[in-house]
Amino acid sequence: MSRKTVDAISTKIDDMEQFIHELNQLPDSTRVGLLFGSLLAALALESLFPNIEFGYRKLTHVATNMVFILSSGIISLGLAFLAYGIIDITRLEFGLFYIIGIPLWMQLVISLVLLDFFGQYLVHVCLHRYKWLWKLHLVHHSDTTVDASTGTRHHPGDILVRELLIFSVIVCVGIPAAFYVLYRIITPFFAYFTHANIRLPINLDRALSWIIVTPHMHKFHHHFERPWTNSNYGNILSCWDRMFGTFVYDNPDDIHYGLDTVDGQYDLNLAFQFSLPFNKTIKTDY
Repeated sequence: MSRKTVDAISTKIDDMEQFIHELNQLPDSTRVGLLFGSLLAALALESLFPNIEFGYRKLTHVATNMVFILSSGIISLGLAFLAYGIIDITRLEFGLFYIIGIPLWMQLVISLVLLDFFGQYLVHVCLHRYKWLWKLHLVHHSDTTVDASTGTRHHPGDILVRELLIFSVIVCVGIPAAFYVLYRIITPFFAYFTHANIRLPINLDRALSWIIVTPHMHKFHHHFERPWTNSNYGNILSCWDRMFGTFVYDNPDDIHYGLDTVDGQYDLNLAFQFSLPFNKTIKTDY
């Protein structure tokens, strides 16, 4: 191997290590700024290219869903503090990456792919397949005017299940903390983008859906009844739905939001929504 090649490889390694260092040093305020920046960008796109004219009080709707963002943030930050601040899982030096020595850039790609599969697709399928999990997930689907803010509208119990699986994957694989930080930046961006009330040109949306989850693709998942409700579970990559037979793409104009088992007039009632998983009057055949 020539000296020039060795120097090039060394430079790439140094750049990757610098990238990881910068992610680890990223202030919490910057992470929060990126989260809300993604939401504001998606809300702005909705105003410019609306898919449906809801005729609703948008600020009230967004403010209500912000409560769920805050409760989810408390759960996520609490588990992250437990994992990295108290247990310090990075010092365990346990997991697949510690066994099979592979380059950092490859670890990054594998980490994001695995977190997207387990932390988004697989857990999402489980939230629909098992009764006690579905009742937690009802809060997300009970929104009758789906817009960008719906992307992080989750019951605390829903988020707890997701985060526990994510941290289990992190420990088993040995995923660096910096990659989790990056994942936490990318994921909300896609959540807001795919839930945004925007109308992309149908041919563009279809083309993009071969690679990533798109707004029209995900909207079928928010249809009020099955089988569409049990489809298009992905968040970033659309390949999981295509691989496991849960991909659907039809006429977006046929989509009706909400749930056939939950009264839509309570979709902004916080007391009702937080108690929804424990409401025995809500029928489900799971």
